[in-house]
Amino acid sequence: MKRRAWITLGAVVLGGGGVAAYAVASPSDGGGGAALRDKRPVKVYDLALPAVATDRRELPRKDTEQFSLLGVSWTGAAKRLHGTAQVRTHSIATGEWSGWRDLELDADPLEKPETGTRGASEPLWVGASDGVQVQVARKDGTTTALPKGLQVNLVDPGVVTDAEAKQPEATAQPAGFAVESDSPTASTSAAPTDTISTSATPTDTISTSATPTASASTSASESTSPSASATVPTAPPSTVPKPPITSRAGWGADESKVDDPPTYNTDVKAVFVHHTDGANDYSCADSASIVRGIYAYHVDVEGWNDIGYNFLVDKCGTVFEGRAGGTDLPVLGAHTYGWNRESTGIAVLGNYVSTTASNAALTSIARIAAWKLGQYGGDPAGTVQLTAGATQTNYFAKSFTAGTKYTFNRISGHRDGFNTQCPGGSLYGQLQTIRDWAAGPVQGLKTTTVDGAGLSGSTYYTKGAITLHWSATTPALLISKYELLVDGKAAATTGGSATSAAATLALGSHTVAVRATHQSGRTTTTPALTVVAEATAPTFSTTPKISLRTGTVNTTAVPVTLGWKAADDKALREVKLLSPTTATFGPTTTTSSRTAASGAASTWSMRAYDFAGNYRASSPSYTPVILQETSAVKSSSWTSRSSTSYLGGKSYSSGTKGASLTWTFTGSSASWVVSRATGSGQAYVYVDGVKVSTVDLKSSTTQYRQAVWTKTWSSSATHKVKIVVVGTSGRPTITTDGLVYIK
Repeated sequence: MKRRAWITLGAVVLGGGGVAAYAVASPSDGGGGAALRDKRPVKVYDLALPAVATDRRELPRKDTEQFSLLGVSWTGAAKRLHGTAQVRTHSIATGEWSGWRDLELDADPLEKPETGTRGASEPLWVGASDGVQVQVARKDGTTTALPKGLQVNLVDPGVVTDAEAKQPEATAQPAGFAVESDSPTASTSAAPTDTISTSATPTDTISTSATPTASASTSASESTSPSASATVPTAPPSTVPKPPITSRAGWGADESKVDDPPTYNTDVKAVFVHHTDGANDYSCADSASIVRGIYAYHVDVEGWNDIGYNFLVDKCGTVFEGRAGGTDLPVLGAHTYGWNRESTGIAVLGNYVSTTASNAALTSIARIAAWKLGQYGGDPAGTVQLTAGATQTNYFAKSFTAGTKYTFNRISGHRDGFNTQCPGGSLYGQLQTIRDWAAGPVQGLKTTTVDGAGLSGSTYYTKGAITLHWSATTPALLISKYELLVDGKAAATTGGSATSAAATLALGSHTVAVRATHQSGRTTTTPALTVVAEATAPTFSTTPKISLRTGTVNTTAVPVTLGWKAADDKALREVKLLSPTTATFGPTTTTSSRTAASGAASTWSMRAYDFAGNYRASSPSYTPVILQETSAVKSSSWTSRSSTSYLGGKSYSSGTKGASLTWTFTGSSASWVVSRATGSGQAYVYVDGVKVSTVDLKSSTTQYRQAVWTKTWSSSATHKVKIVVVGTSGRPTITTDGLVYIK
């Protein structure tokens, strides 16, 4: 039976006409009242649900004292409520009433309930509220009466520590929480906090219960099983590290609530995953309050000896110690009807019917499951035979008979053992991910990039120093280490949170891979990459060179073609032009159309790179020179013309057949510059006394400063270029604007 330290109660009138209790510590509390007045103690308010019809109970909108968690309960732990229970609450934060929310009524029953224990819905976290409305209805089509003694039970989890009251929302371990050490000891007891359990009459006057509520001891009454014992066993070591756990003292458990000592199983063969229901938008700074609320609901409302779950996890991944007795030990919980004596239970705070659990929560579940199963040699990815403790049917309509063995996944959902939606369809669908993460090896391991090396085909090339990057889907907290393997041997070792490692390779060809070691010791290795370390620079088989090309010529720039050829003994990656302008070219490109400043020497600097990063530079210098028509040797009649459209503002024109101009220069490339129009005629071009071309200058549009003929030699030498007027019938005239050459 429950042993309680009773509290003297005063009374204040609620906004809705009810009465609220406040605490004044009695001598039996073991503490002074002043400290308690600085904090809100945990409180439970029980409001009766009046009958409005034989098949319906309702509580109209009612102002209440503050609460954050609620549920409905009834007389008789073995009774079931066949119907629906819905609630609405008034938010303190927004001042608004919520929509109707369903309570889960498929909570696990007790196998051997003690006198005074109650049937109840699953508790629902609603956040800080000060008003409630409830409706309970019998299931359509059934003649089963609603259970007697229906109540709505409101739980105010209170504030236990100033640190908890002030802490910001956390994404990891919330500030102010006590975290269990790795020593295999039972949890430290917290100083008792006042918990007030009040019982309302149908007139909504709240009064204290006259007698203590009986305890259900283990809440599933499985302590009578031969496999369960009150003897404290020795905690076996696990094959994997123990995750950090917020102790009962850390989340503010009132240890005075727990009357009976914990009962222990022989071992932990399986893990059942649950959700607690309620909103998912809670702040992780409120997680301890949610756990306190569930604890108070299980003990003060349902009459259990302790909270039912062995562990609880919030969406930020914080793990909370649940049922007392030592996290390292196989404590008999009350979480999965018929299967508690060989398992441990982990509940995620929130509702995961249609919302998936966070990666942080999944990671923590996997860590706890791997640790607990690792104490008893269980493979988280495997299956196990469990002996049914009750005759029942699960969510999937599979029947179980008490005393018979059945096969379960080592990590299963609540619905696998009992007829409930828990842990919600979405979280149930994530159980395989939890198994994979818990069991190992590391999932989704792959290399992503290789710094310090270039990829050509399927081979990487480097000068020696590389940094290999990788990714994995298994969370880092479940990974012991990564190793960078070179030719099968570890060249670098990093922690499980690393995503890269560096090594320097000797010259030659190597295999490079990443090996990940899961906390279980299982390893996985990426496919090997071929990486060649080499130091030979590319070569220019043809030195960069510019040659004149056709196009429009200006006094400041002339059209040229830049040409080159580069090669590498392994794989040429690219060639870059560094000056007089910049450009990047692929390995097979050998020419580029550019312009060059006339009259001044310019350096054409190019650099050829291989995939390893080796490079070679070549920087020849060239000067384009414009020779005006006046510098040519004339024969016959030429007329000077003036226009800003001509090079230097002047040009020569002649329609006399046989008239010629001859330029002599020393260079490697030349182009003849003329004007073109509809009436332009033809001209012969001679190079070093040999006729090489006949050029027709006719054009449908007038064009000035056009390089219409070009010639390039392999090296610089002295040449003569002569142009001769053909005297074309009807359009004999040509207009020449000069000659350009490269020196």
